[in-house]
Amino acid sequence: MRTLDTIPHPHLRISIMYMNEKYLLKVETGPYEQIYKFTREMAADIDQVKKIVTPEFLEEVTAVFNKMHENFLKRFSR
Repeated sequence: MRTLDTIPHPHLRISIMYMNEKYLLKVETGPYEQIYKFTREMAADIDQVKKIVTPEFLEEVTAVFNKMHENFLKRFSR
């Protein structure tokens, strides 16, 4: 897996990688990560992957991270 670029953000680490003829958009915060895979048909180049990272997309990603954290606390605070 090769990191091609990062997208600056104050609270998230956003990386664009390439592996097995697919682009991967990896978003991390704390102990959690989300990875979105794109075939060549879905995103022909890195600029198309970057266009996906909109404020609306990041709001949805953050909501998923919040749910992941909530689930983690439920399971491990017993």
